[in-house]
Amino acid sequence: MIEALIAASLRRGELLPESVPDTHDPVRPFYDALTASDPAVIAEVKYASPSGPTGASLPPGLLAREMAAGGAAAISVLTEPTVFGGDPSFIREVKRHTDLPVLRKDILVHPAQIAETRSIGADAVLLIAMVLGDDLPAFVDHSFACGLEPVVEIADEAEAEAALATGARIIGINNRDLRTLQIDPDRALRLAPLIRSYGRMAVVMSGIMTPEDLGRYRGRCGAVLIGTAIASSDDPRRATEAFACM
Repeated sequence: MIEALIAASLRRGELLPESVPDTHDPVRPFYDALTASDPAVIAEVKYASPSGPTGASLPPGLLAREMAAGGAAAISVLTEPTVFGGDPSFIREVKRHTDLPVLRKDILVHPAQIAETRSIGADAVLLIAMVLGDDLPAFVDHSFACGLEPVVEIADEAEAEAALATGARIIGINNRDLRTLQIDPDRALRLAPLIRSYGRMAVVMSGIMTPEDLGRYRGRCGAVLIGTAIASSDDPRRATEAFACM
């Protein structure tokens, strides 16, 4: 599946203009927002996953507004269309309804997609180490040059070392294997100490379904990204509160 998503993303990137008009929206400080609490909650606007629809019923802006009211420190927005039901337009809609910084979460493989990410109003961008390989440092540098906070996603020690060799301040540890889709909840516990030893912020991603799950990472990861557990709730504000107040 990941190979098909990479190919589809490359096709989307190749259709973008060489020069993307810059946005005049001020950048909201994503990194600073995550340092305000421990761990900070990044709530995700998410409508589908490889396992199917999440059941989220509110449109992106209203969903993000409820998450913000529940105490989220930042909002992640999935913009990948084929598997995750996302769209780049969701970012502007989210920013009209909340003052929180916004992370664009997608499988980005073309340099033009970084400039596009800023032009649609995002404040941070997800860069997946496994997907970008040797191009990761250039994408991190390009993100900073565009005014974006790069969040590098890693899944093992080798990818962690590659991320730490860049200037990225935030490194996300995906507990889900992108090839098998299996979740290892201990992965973040194993990799977070290495990331923290370099003075970088570790963010745990995937597999957090209850506030008790979050408790395992307190003091080890500076932030947690929570998608389905909040987006699928009948009351996303209260669901966010349960994690943010943990």
